[in-house]
Amino acid sequence: MANETTDVLIIGTGFGGSIPGYYLAAGGAKVIMLERGPRFSTEDFTQSLRVGTFNRFIDSISGKGIDVTAGNCVGGSSVTYYAASLRAPSFIFERRGTLGRRIWPKAITRSSLNHWYSRVEAAIPVAELSWNDVPYAGGLFAAACNRAGHTCQPVPLAVDLTKCTNCNWMHTGCVFDAKRSMLFNYIPGAESFGAEIRPLHEVQKIQPAQTAGYRYAVSYLEIDPNDYTQSLGSGTIEAKIVIVAAGTMGTPVILQRSALALGGMPPAVGRYMSANGDRVSFAAFDEDKVSSLLGLQRSPGVAYEAFPIGKPINTMTFDYLDPKKPEFSRFALQQLYSPPIVNALPGVDQSPFWFGIDKRGLLLNWRSWMAIVEMTEDANEGVFGPPPKTGSFTRLGPGIASGQLEYPIAPQTQHGFDLADAAAESILTLDGLATFHTVASTNSIQCAHPLASCRMGDNPGTSALDDRHELRGHPGIFVTDGASVPTSLCVNPSLTIAALAERASSILLKRANQYGVTVKHSGTIPVPS
Repeated sequence: MANETTDVLIIGTGFGGSIPGYYLAAGGAKVIMLERGPRFSTEDFTQSLRVGTFNRFIDSISGKGIDVTAGNCVGGSSVTYYAASLRAPSFIFERRGTLGRRIWPKAITRSSLNHWYSRVEAAIPVAELSWNDVPYAGGLFAAACNRAGHTCQPVPLAVDLTKCTNCNWMHTGCVFDAKRSMLFNYIPGAESFGAEIRPLHEVQKIQPAQTAGYRYAVSYLEIDPNDYTQSLGSGTIEAKIVIVAAGTMGTPVILQRSALALGGMPPAVGRYMSANGDRVSFAAFDEDKVSSLLGLQRSPGVAYEAFPIGKPINTMTFDYLDPKKPEFSRFALQQLYSPPIVNALPGVDQSPFWFGIDKRGLLLNWRSWMAIVEMTEDANEGVFGPPPKTGSFTRLGPGIASGQLEYPIAPQTQHGFDLADAAAESILTLDGLATFHTVASTNSIQCAHPLASCRMGDNPGTSALDDRHELRGHPGIFVTDGASVPTSLCVNPSLTIAALAERASSILLKRANQYGVTVKHSGTIPVPS
């Protein structure tokens, strides 16, 4: 029986898959998109953390030294992210890291990427918050920054502010259609041009095609919607172009598993992973000090107690993103809401760290908390071990998995963490305004922004992709997701991933005919629904 064929096979439907899927389908190519997770619409989302709700489309993957949270559904992490949409600082593109030479391709700078940033901001679209749009927790962080002598600004968000109710449930999808995920722009745009999306199709490997005129054969398992550890069938699709956008945690594993069939992989596949310098800390505010030091009052007799109210991300200070400072000393501090499921993470200064009277008191006053995400410059120290027999990781239960990633914190990364901790503590604890707490966890890194596990670059020894996102040594295979981003960004990465995918799509449209795919080049961005 002959295998199914298509012009373009895309693995993954997040930012990195949906964007080229839209442009190639709009250009006339036959596009099939395979997604490991299920497909949900607005009515399927719930404001619940019960087992069987959010963990149907969010994976928590535990490695050695790192825990990673990633989306597992059509739309990928765009469905579960907190929608902060920021352009990376110019100095990021000049980073040298521990290599001692420029890591990003010379062809990509902040200036050259601005055009693509603008396209994404219009397509999603991204909203610029005024101070009147900022919920109370974001205002409190801004007031604390101001009192400590620092500036603080509202964060641009991929949110329809006319629909947002400030319910703080972005992490479980949005029941109000306010968050602008890929479900409202590039995905419906791709489908309007005939692209086919197949959920619960987990790609296993890529191998040479057997059908004349086609380059690669992609094999997959059909996943049981009620038990993601079980498969209901399998299949193979042959394609002229393959775009791997299975996410930073999935893309390198698929390529590793494909190495034997394809005659090897670039040495950088599964290496140089970045956690985006993510570090989470917490402040527990003294309600009396919020009133007396900052002059704030949310309601009569209540100064703050607004940790769970609003949007998850609202404000941040950019004061520490000084391009003149040495590398590994630059970072951003961003106000953050974390859901109650992680309320055990803040530690207390005294032993025992995890429990006891002090910890109980901290938990009782959780409404007076504020989480802070510090986004620093890390050293790309993450390394993936050998792939499991199937899938991208070993599933232990619904939404819980064990991965092959090891992340030993490098001294340079730790230096950045120490500086960011000290800066956050100095702002939040001034004159006893709050107490400062680091995360108590069996793993040192809590990462929601994994990057760089199959990164671009100019040096073949330290980059898996060239500056056109093409996998070295394998013409016709492209990587367009967060795995392709070369370094940490010091800001939330979604907008940069999307901008790079926009740029890659333009390149793919120009080169598609080299691989036997006839397309027309359309510069029209999708119309948001």
